[in-house]
Amino acid sequence: MNRVRSDLLLLFVVGFCMFFSHAFSDLVISRLDRRIDLSSQVVRTVVSLKVENNGPDSVSEILLPFPEHVAKDLAFLEAFVSEGKGKTKGSSDSLPIKVVNPEGMPSALSWYSVSLPKELGKGGNLNLEVKAVYSHILRPFPEKITQADIQLVAFQDGAHYLSPYAVKVQSLTVKLPEPKVESYTKLGNTKFSGSEIKYGPYENLPPFSYSPIVVHYVSNKPFAVARNLVREIEISHWGNVQITENYDLVHAGAEIKGEFSRLDYQTRPHVRGASAFRNLLAKLPARAHSIYYRDEIGNISTSNVYSDSAKTLLEIEPRYPMFGGWRTAFTIGYGLPLQDFLFQSEGKRFLNISFGCPMSDVVVENLTVKIVLPEGSNDISVSVPFPVKQSQETKFSHLDMVGRPVTVLEKINAVPEHNQYFQVYYRFSNISLLTEPLMLIFGFFLFFVACVIYTHADLTISKSSASYLAKLQWDEVQSTIQQFQSIMNRSLIVHDKLEASLRDLSRTGDVQTCKAARKAADTLLKELSKEVKPLLSFLQSSSQAAQILPKVEELVTKERELQEKLMLKHSTVVDAYEKKSSGGRDIENRVASVQQKITLLRQEVDDLLEIIDEI
Repeated sequence: MNRVRSDLLLLFVVGFCMFFSHAFSDLVISRLDRRIDLSSQVVRTVVSLKVENNGPDSVSEILLPFPEHVAKDLAFLEAFVSEGKGKTKGSSDSLPIKVVNPEGMPSALSWYSVSLPKELGKGGNLNLEVKAVYSHILRPFPEKITQADIQLVAFQDGAHYLSPYAVKVQSLTVKLPEPKVESYTKLGNTKFSGSEIKYGPYENLPPFSYSPIVVHYVSNKPFAVARNLVREIEISHWGNVQITENYDLVHAGAEIKGEFSRLDYQTRPHVRGASAFRNLLAKLPARAHSIYYRDEIGNISTSNVYSDSAKTLLEIEPRYPMFGGWRTAFTIGYGLPLQDFLFQSEGKRFLNISFGCPMSDVVVENLTVKIVLPEGSNDISVSVPFPVKQSQETKFSHLDMVGRPVTVLEKINAVPEHNQYFQVYYRFSNISLLTEPLMLIFGFFLFFVACVIYTHADLTISKSSASYLAKLQWDEVQSTIQQFQSIMNRSLIVHDKLEASLRDLSRTGDVQTCKAARKAADTLLKELSKEVKPLLSFLQSSSQAAQILPKVEELVTKERELQEKLMLKHSTVVDAYEKKSSGGRDIENRVASVQQKITLLRQEVDDLLEIIDEI
């Protein structure tokens, strides 16, 4: 419906413009051959014109009108002086083109002016070739298909070239991707042969002649569209140019409806997936190295690299087949030798590298190219062979102090024809190359100096400070406690030996040996008691031992009680053996009572030792 409205509007505009055609009547196109290539999603038209000046005045420009609904999809336009029969003189003959607004013309037409290399005088003629490239001008019809359907596309244009000048003879050739067509508009002198539809020749057409045509044909070519592509070109004067490209890709063809069957696709991919594309091919420079292909998940192994002396081809395959409406995001990166792309001229360095997407027939809706120059670069300028939006920003990386200058170039609606070489000029001092190595050297020097200072410096707390004195006192308390614990443990060992001597007495009846053990124990316990006294006095005098002192004193008391009970038990048993008393039951009761107290005291002593150890 939108296309029909556009045709009606265009017919109205053409009729209106015919009233003003006398303003362009000085020029006449004696021959016009137009060729439209529909073999991919990018539509390319090449128009060869032979222009004659029949007026009295010289002409310095030629006007090219485009309908508004077509002009919005116009991605690339260039014109060359031709030698005739479609042979251009070379890329150096590309003519300047600018947007103009002729007076009295309706806004439904967009006008471009081609400046001629020299004025075309009266009676003169000129062969001109105009190349126009369109994106998004093809419309899937139907807009939604199943997995098993082929993709049909509709293209609409005019059999007559829209021109403000009269045309004596013109013809049109439409090239299809394959010799399959659903329908096409049939006019006079129309012929369909192979994969081409030919209209004309048509003779003596007035200015602004228009005859709409529609071609509905089969096209399973990839409709790969990058919604966003960010190319980062980072220059390192240490010998490398690093390229990183981040893609947000979508299949912009007919959307798939219904379910997707992986099994059907694997068994018959050309039947159950004819409208999908499985891989993309990127043409990289010949000496590209360190190539990688990954996404948010990680590295993608479904890629192949083919290289020769002229180029490097990177074939990438997404994680899943791309049907209409499906999207994917990924990143490819590679390195390039610096000497192949960085040169010097008139005291400046300049980078000479390609601008656009390296993948063939991929349309980029928003292309951003970031050129990251080395830190210290200045006097930056850019030369691009087509209009772009330019800005500056700064990027910080390893060992950067002020950041690296970044030149940002933005282009909307970029097609493969925009993958031309552009130049970035800047000044950079060779001394700046030494900045980062010197920073590393200085950093390591400071590190080693700090290590030397640390190993030789006295970082202890001042010996006159209260905290230092308190620490010393606490260390002394800890040492005293350890000595005290050692004495207590030795005392308990003596107690155990006394108990053992009684057991030996009951087994052997040797009273003299038991008395000798008692005498030795008395001597040891007296010595240990003498050792405890100075330790106990120190703890009583130290403020740092205030928390632990009560437990220590309690332990001393309990140990003495334990010692007394042991001695009492020992004396009772030995006396009973010496006198051979007949009151055995009474003695056993007395010993059992004492033994019960000994057990309780020993448990208390052990508990106090554990508490002191924890404190």
